[in-house]
Amino acid sequence: MRKPGAISLSVTPRLRVSLNHKEMAMKMTNPEAKDQLLRRLRRVEGQVRGVQEMITEERDCREILQQLTAVQSAVRAASLVFIEEYATRCLMGDSVNDPTRRAELLKDLIGMLGKAP
Repeated sequence: MRKPGAISLSVTPRLRVSLNHKEMAMKMTNPEAKDQLLRRLRRVEGQVRGVQEMITEERDCREILQQLTAVQSAVRAASLVFIEEYATRCLMGDSVNDPTRRAELLKDLIGMLGKAP
């Protein structure tokens, strides 16, 4: 159910924009990008479970560290898929025609990237 004062519209078949008060929320609706991201995240989930088993089995520390490094790399790759989708659909899309709003979204993205390991 939509909140009072919220407006929802479809810009393209793959991009839905929801406006709520002063904030604009964009959602990932591109099915190919969603599938690719979910596949990568499932792979990360499997890798993390494998590391948990390795720790439970008291495997060699270097083997565990190698797998943790692989997990980090997989998370980074998933993040890049998401960032690409965000940049192409949300920042560069027709839905953000206001240069000030686009600059705000870009600043927000850079701020989030600055918090990433």
